[in-house]
Amino acid sequence: MDFLTVLQLLDSAMRLSAPLLLACLAGLYSERAGIFDIGLEGKMLAGAFVAAAMSATAAMPIDQGGWGMSWGAAWVGLFFGILISVVLSLVHGLASITLRGNQLISGVAINFFAAGTTVLVGQNWFRMGGQTPQLQGHARFESITLPGAETLGDSIPVIGPIYEQLISGHNLLVYVALAMVPLTWWVLNRTRFGLHLRAVGENPAAVDTAGINVVRLRYTATIICGILCGVAGAYLSLGTSAAGFLKDMSAGKGFIALAALIFAKWRPYPALGATFLFGLLDAIANKYQSLDIGLFVVPVQFMQALPYILTVVILAGFVGKAIPPKAGGEPYVKER
Repeated sequence: MDFLTVLQLLDSAMRLSAPLLLACLAGLYSERAGIFDIGLEGKMLAGAFVAAAMSATAAMPIDQGGWGMSWGAAWVGLFFGILISVVLSLVHGLASITLRGNQLISGVAINFFAAGTTVLVGQNWFRMGGQTPQLQGHARFESITLPGAETLGDSIPVIGPIYEQLISGHNLLVYVALAMVPLTWWVLNRTRFGLHLRAVGENPAAVDTAGINVVRLRYTATIICGILCGVAGAYLSLGTSAAGFLKDMSAGKGFIALAALIFAKWRPYPALGATFLFGLLDAIANKYQSLDIGLFVVPVQFMQALPYILTVVILAGFVGKAIPPKAGGEPYVKER
């Protein structure tokens, strides 16, 4: 395998891991605050549909029922994608924090709700079998060429191609996903809010005794989770090469993000490594439909199943001891 092929694989892995990373960090905020959220998949899917639908509507001419926007339709889609995801997060917060319901059941309900309503509403809205129109131009996020990428790529060996092929050429949401890793580490480890957030996931009674509002902290964490899931969903429909919404296009990425979160043991930098590993396996499966390793040929079905096989391996407990926040999954009842 030559150097250029390796760069292409890593570049593809970075693109494929971006929505996983955003969803993984979303789960990290929520679960560090003691709210388990298996509804990441549903929020991503709802965010992807609403982002694509609103972006298509904003870019559509007025005489065809759209808004006739000549620029910025992708930002409209991103805003509404985040909005629907935050609304679903608040529903999960209402069920699990205020009503003290079962957090797992609430997450499952969100997943079913998103899977059903996206197709139903999409069919009635666009009459395209639950899909949205293909997004072009300002209705999607285009790739960004960083300054000097082409010049450095041709003039400096090794570093130049890395800058041109691997670092440059991604859309804005990929860079946002990468920037969220150090930001999340800083928020959790260097700010008072992060200290309180981690504490409320371990011992909410102690936090409450210190005069800190446990309910407000947990709702804040669920809102941050919703924002990041909305960006992840918008990436799926507005930031990929085939921009637009397809039925069940999240394809289990929310569950893979949860597995990566366990793999990373609820820490941001390991989350980056874990999601990149899933993205790399996905990139290998896309590039090598069948892999000849000498003695036999690995079939295409096995290659495509690699990320999901790794998910099962991780969830089966082969990553060592992973201890979740002590108060995770338990509603907090204030003592009187």
